Amino acid sequence: MTDTQIPAETASAPVYSVVQERRVVTSIPGPRSQELHARRAKVVSAGVSSALPVYIERANGGILVDVDGNQFVDFGAGIGVTTVGHTEQRVVQAAADQLQDVVHTLFTITPYEEYVRVAELLAEHTPGNWEKKSVLVNSGAEAVENGVKIARKFTGRRAVAVLDHAYHGRTNLTMAMNYKAHPYATGYGPLAGDVYHAPSSYPYRDGLSGADAAARTITYLEKVIGATDLACLVVEPIQGEGGFMVPAEGFLPRLQAWCTEHGVVMIADEIQSGMARTGRYYASEHFGWEPDLVLSAKGIAGGLPLAAVTGRAEIMDASQPGGLGGTFGGNPVACAAAIAVFESIEANHLLAEAERIGARLTAGLERLAQRYDVIGEIRGLGAMIAIELVQPGTGQTTKLPNPEAVSALIADAAQHGVLFLSAGTFGNVLRFLPSLAVSDALIDDGLRVLDDAFAALG
Repeated sequence: MTDTQIPAETASAPVYSVVQERRVVTSIPGPRSQELHARRAKVVSAGVSSALPVYIERANGGILVDVDGNQFVDFGAGIGVTTVGHTEQRVVQAAADQLQDVVHTLFTITPYEEYVRVAELLAEHTPGNWEKKSVLVNSGAEAVENGVKIARKFTGRRAVAVLDHAYHGRTNLTMAMNYKAHPYATGYGPLAGDVYHAPSSYPYRDGLSGADAAARTITYLEKVIGATDLACLVVEPIQGEGGFMVPAEGFLPRLQAWCTEHGVVMIADEIQSGMARTGRYYASEHFGWEPDLVLSAKGIAGGLPLAAVTGRAEIMDASQPGGLGGTFGGNPVACAAAIAVFESIEANHLLAEAERIGARLTAGLERLAQRYDVIGEIRGLGAMIAIELVQPGTGQTTKLPNPEAVSALIADAAQHGVLFLSAGTFGNVLRFLPSLAVSDALIDDGLRVLDDAFAALG
């Protein structure tokens, strides 16, 4: 069967169906991608870089198809965006139907049901058993900006605290909130003030229990900022760009207890870790953490631009009418897609699928770790897994970062039709963010390619 043929039993499937297998039919990048890249260089800012200069023509499930006909196993999912799968049928159909009804009116002028329904679903599925309200915006960074703005309005305080190794976006405020300046903030200053970076929980490197790591963070918050000046503490339950750090047990609930005691709004940045990615709707649930505000984006609308701030009604209602919103925030088409994403998670049992994928990936990576001592740690939850690479022979001692190995692995795998992403403050983390539609066969195939890439390191 070719990639354009659809079997009889799925004859009603959309024409964008793609056979779920890896194929390399040209050099990588192929001739058509090279032509497009030359055109791009003339008209697209050099500041917009790409991990791999292959130009994608179609996508479905866990496969990307480039303009030269190469099919890539996608372990990136647009950095966790196409969680339900590329061109998932419910999402595509919902967006197509909505395009024929209403494309845009602006919710703050003439509202529509789809925005309300998304807010209802967020109230139902975010952690915490209390009355919740939402505002819908366009992107993860915009959700962070609005979350901070809402917290400042509610508390009347100025300061914002984040954790070491965090990543929150590329806007002026979020650049200041990021731990790593380059490339996100280099040359773009002056940056927003009143942003403070507190110690995080990084068990592989600090060896601290959750209680001890929280005590260290709280000491910083109290001594460097002062609780009475702190509006919010913004935390990724599993740090994304920072390297998929899973905090030690008890770390997040202890910070929440301190925040509640001192009137500080604690915000969960679930932009990458939310929407079924880890086997729960939100990663916070794994830690028994019920944050005051939750930020959603990436996977929420299956690839369409949508993000949200959801939280305690009394905090969300502190803003005056007209203080929140934006021209495209909560666009009807994106909202229709988001509703379909929630439906897909339930209908396709994607929470269980995330657990399946995580177990399969972890088992395969553990086998590789037995053979390659550059793998210092395997960590993550559900379909959000990473390996931290260290210099040979240092994994149990100095744990010296090995970013060169990560770069070499990604480049080698790409030549064989597998797309991996890097992460980590030191650039030494290989992350796995496949869609929840990826099959065991594709996972195993990707791991075989990775095994060959490790062997080629020498």
